[in-house]
Amino acid sequence: MDARRVHVSVRGHVQGVGYRYATRHAAEVRGVSGWVRNRRDGTVEAALEGSPTAVASLLAWMRHGPPGAAADDLVAAEETPIGVRGFEILRTE
Repeated sequence: MDARRVHVSVRGHVQGVGYRYATRHAAEVRGVSGWVRNRRDGTVEAALEGSPTAVASLLAWMRHGPPGAAADDLVAAEETPIGVRGFEILRTE
């Protein structure tokens, strides 16, 4: 199976609205592995890995996020897949 991995940064009103928990749920539903965390600068950072279709679907969802969120900008940088399994919420960096 081909895998895709991206490192993501999301700016906007994405903290204090359940964005990380909703992202974890959206990832699990799509079979995407990785992690998500808040950053002290107010952004949300994530690493996503899975099938190219599943990762693209999650990226599209992250451009809007859960109700109450307002993602103004999303930047995704391609990375080499490392074979992670599961999805975690990490502590704020």
